[in-house]
Amino acid sequence: MNRHLELIGVVMILLALAHVFFPKYFGWKKELAGLNLLARQMMYVHTAFIALAVLLMGVLCLTAPADLVKTPLGRTLALGLAIFWGCRLLVQFFGYSPKLWRGKRFETSMHILFTLLWIYLTAVFVVIAIGKGT
Repeated sequence: MNRHLELIGVVMILLALAHVFFPKYFGWKKELAGLNLLARQMMYVHTAFIALAVLLMGVLCLTAPADLVKTPLGRTLALGLAIFWGCRLLVQFFGYSPKLWRGKRFETSMHILFTLLWIYLTAVFVVIAIGKGT
């Protein structure tokens, strides 16, 4: 299980760093121009804090995999991470319209890739949380 957590740690750190490119990739300067200042700044701030949370999850998985697997506190944290990523998996299907990816090769590939990633993250943390990861 430690290897899974180390891999997850690296993936989460890379995912967190990818958030730096979101504003340019998604054209936020133009797309958000019609929003009021508070709403526009909330997009940037919330994205930064999501990136920070994912980064810290990644650092935790990379630096303390044995603690997550073998301690009661670690299994409790794993339960929280399972809930977090399980909710993210649900959002993949119920928060985003299929119109965003259906019929588009790259977007469909990303939808499938991230769906599989959210399933993997959720499954690993569930296994740890229920104590089967030791």
